[in-house]
Amino acid sequence: MTTLVFGHKSPDTDSTGSPIIWAWYLNNIKNTPAKPVLLGEPNTEALFVLDRWKLDKPEIMSELAADTDVVIVDTNNPGELPANINDANITGIIDHHRLVAGLETRGPIEINIQPLACTATIMWKMIGKDWAQTPTEIKGAALSCILSDTLEFRSPTTTQEDKAIAWSIAEELGVDIPSYAAEMFAAKSDVSSFSEAELLRMDSKEFDLDGTSLRVSVLETTSPAPLLERKDALMAAMPGVATEDGAAEVLLFIVDILKEEATLLVPNDTVKTIAEKSFDAAVSGDHVVLPGIMSRKKQIIPNLKM
Repeated sequence: MTTLVFGHKSPDTDSTGSPIIWAWYLNNIKNTPAKPVLLGEPNTEALFVLDRWKLDKPEIMSELAADTDVVIVDTNNPGELPANINDANITGIIDHHRLVAGLETRGPIEINIQPLACTATIMWKMIGKDWAQTPTEIKGAALSCILSDTLEFRSPTTTQEDKAIAWSIAEELGVDIPSYAAEMFAAKSDVSSFSEAELLRMDSKEFDLDGTSLRVSVLETTSPAPLLERKDALMAAMPGVATEDGAAEVLLFIVDILKEEATLLVPNDTVKTIAEKSFDAAVSGDHVVLPGIMSRKKQIIPNLKM
């Protein structure tokens, strides 16, 4: 049986690249047939990475058959996985997010959750000496994942291990990190072809806050102006997206990678209250700038209050 390796819905670079890395490892080092798959269309940065390193785009999985062997990467949250995930045979979890209840396994499994900025960093450590056998494209995927999740080491989630491993891989590849990261972020910033609803779901996670379901969306960019010009249209699309996705509100944070700040759109009094209580912010209009806020995992979700 082939093991499917996948990350969360609305796949970013880490949830696109890490399944590829781990499927390569299972196939070539562990002699375990494996296949990377995606739970949705990857974002523009992830597509750039696939093209840059000549990696095949993994198949987008429409449904998960019962009893399939799976390895889950870059999440352990059932809300970010197929609805019938517990019908599968989960054989491993590799992640760097907080532990969320709800997954069920059929026996003891290997779980590796570490407080690092990127799943690919954990994989590099797990692969160990066998890393010497990884081909260029797998190394490129790993470097891309780390640079994406750390925002080129600007994110407060970044650890010294993430930095050291990224620089080591970049040296192996002969890649200049600042130049390559700039190319990645430029690709991530080009969202002109996406509708407002697509943008709200592009890099989005479901979160339950005191019994209220929220869709917490983040758009990381080196050029926030085009997104802010669509502010009214984005806010107008929020109620429809919330209703379709079963959420009470959509929170959209536009993260300026270069200025290291986030702009939260404030379409109504509920979001205004959340902004003021969560970030000690004074909100007077339809948006608020939050200096130093860059990480959903470390700075946004843990601080949300109603």
